[in-house]
Order: sequence, then structure tokens, then C-alpha cells
Amino acid sequence: MPGSTKEPVSVEVTELLGPELSDLRLKVLCAEDHLDRSISHPRVQKPGLAFAGYYAYIKPGRVQIIGESETAYLNTVPQKERRVRFEKMAEMPIPVFVITKGIEPFPTFLQLCRDNRLPILSSPVLSSTVIKRLSFFLEDHLVPVTRLHGVLMEVYGLGVLLIGKSGMGKSEAALDLITRGHSLVADDRVTIRRYPSGDLIGYGEEPIKHHMELRGLGIINVKDLFGLAAVRHRKTIDLVVELEPWTQGKVYDRLGLDESVFNILDSPVPYIRMPIATGRNVASLVEIAARNHFLKLQGHDSARELALKLEAEIERKRRRSQH
Repeated sequence: MPGSTKEPVSVEVTELLGPELSDLRLKVLCAEDHLDRSISHPRVQKPGLAFAGYYAYIKPGRVQIIGESETAYLNTVPQKERRVRFEKMAEMPIPVFVITKGIEPFPTFLQLCRDNRLPILSSPVLSSTVIKRLSFFLEDHLVPVTRLHGVLMEVYGLGVLLIGKSGMGKSEAALDLITRGHSLVADDRVTIRRYPSGDLIGYGEEPIKHHMELRGLGIINVKDLFGLAAVRHRKTIDLVVELEPWTQGKVYDRLGLDESVFNILDSPVPYIRMPIATGRNVASLVEIAARNHFLKLQGHDSARELALKLEAEIERKRRRSQH
């Protein structure tokens, strides 16, 4: 079964100045016009060894943290030698330096970074806090990501992703599920990230987060209409249900023994093709699919249990006929 396409993953330096890291009170000291440099590694680095003249472990794409210990050491280095090390560092593929604890940068270092269009940010916060917050932020943003056209719902505690061609009634089915007490995560455009644990987490992005488009009605705000319990910020994707038009003569799985998967970011997710025809209540079918999948997770597979019973009965009849 075809799945999603992974998007290139990186974070621009300017994103560090957003509301998520406002507690660090970061400000730009130089290269304000070059904050589009890409951070590609989730781990930050302290360049103490590089300032001592050993540059082998400076990794491209990492945020470099300069704190009190690095500054104290640099104060012991002769000015001429210190400039040489600054020059080498400013020419390396580093996206940004972050100076902590409100320490004033060396004027020479500031000028070299400005000349090389290398941004320097400053924070009054301790190095340990800056490292922890930046690492958490980058680990959350520098994971494989993709975006799919569909609707993500929480149904009986499971994350159910509804996909299918435009006009199949995904949003209408989602609205019906919401009125039954289930929750909307994202409509129309679902952003999905795969974390190191293997979890696929889906959510909606601003400005369409918690909104739905319904033909004939337009855009509605689900949280305002149905309350806070009707929405979720993010959810693990446990099941993919594809809505498709019922095609006469097409063979569909009638027993539920066929186990298919839908690949999202190279991770397989249980997948169901659900044919839609006049008179079929899609919301009820999605509820049943979610309940049935939950039972499977608990070790109860109704279709296989029935198949085993039928096989046993056929075997008993066969043995009786031989006697």
C-alpha cells in the first residue's frame, strides 16, 4: 500500500526566536539578515575543545553554546592566538552561536561572525537551562515529518486517520463522530511526525487548527461549537481508514482476515479500505472499526477466532465422514 512522502527536515535559526522558546529571552547580536541558516541536528554542542584548537568534533548543523566556562578559558588565551581560533570557528558550517548568562561576546569574535554572516544569539539564562530547552525544542522539530490530506480523529482513545479522495465525505463523517462524543485532532491537512520511539504523532497546524470545512456551511470552529472536549491537540495514529466509492463487481474483504498496512514515514499502520455506498452510516462503521482494532490490540481477533471455529468444525465433520 503506498504511503506518505517524507519532507526534508531542518529548523531555521529564526524559529528559535518564536514563542515556544520565549522563556529563554533570546536576542540577535549580529547577522540579523541571515537567520535563515538551517539547523539540522537535534543535539546542541559546547565548542570548548574547538576554542582550545581541536576542531574535529565540531559537527555541521549544530547549535553551538558558549557559556561561562568557554569564556573564562578564552580569557587565558593570548589575543593573537585567540583571534586565529575565532577565525577558524567563524568559517565552519555552524548555523548559530548562542551565548548564555548574558555574557558579552569578544568584540573580535562578534565582528568575525558578522563578516561571515554567522548569527550570534544571546540569552540571560544559565547554560544548563538553555541546553535543555533547545534540545527539547530541536528533538521535537527535527524528526521526520509529512503532511497528508485527511481527517484525524480520536475515537475510543485511538487515533483514526480518515483518508480518501475529495468529496468522499471525510469531514461530514468526522462531524458525525464529534456529535457522538469523539474528538477532532486535524481536518483537511494533517501534519505527522515520527519520533525515535516509533510513534507517529498527528496534529493540525495554525491557522486551521480545530477548524473544519463543510460544503454548504463553510468553515466552522469545532472548539467554539462543541467545547474543549471535542478537540485534541495531537494524537498517535493507530489506524488508517480509506473511504472509497463502492464499485460494482469489485472484490472487498468480507471476513476481515486480510491485514493491510499504510506506510507513513516508513512506519506501517493498520489499514482498512471502507467502500461508501448510499445508506451506509460512515461514522458508525468507523466506530466499529476502532472498537474492533482495540479488541485486536487486546488479543481478540473476531474474524480469526471465527475462522478457527469453522476450520475445527469442518475437520470434525471430515473425521466423522471417514468412520
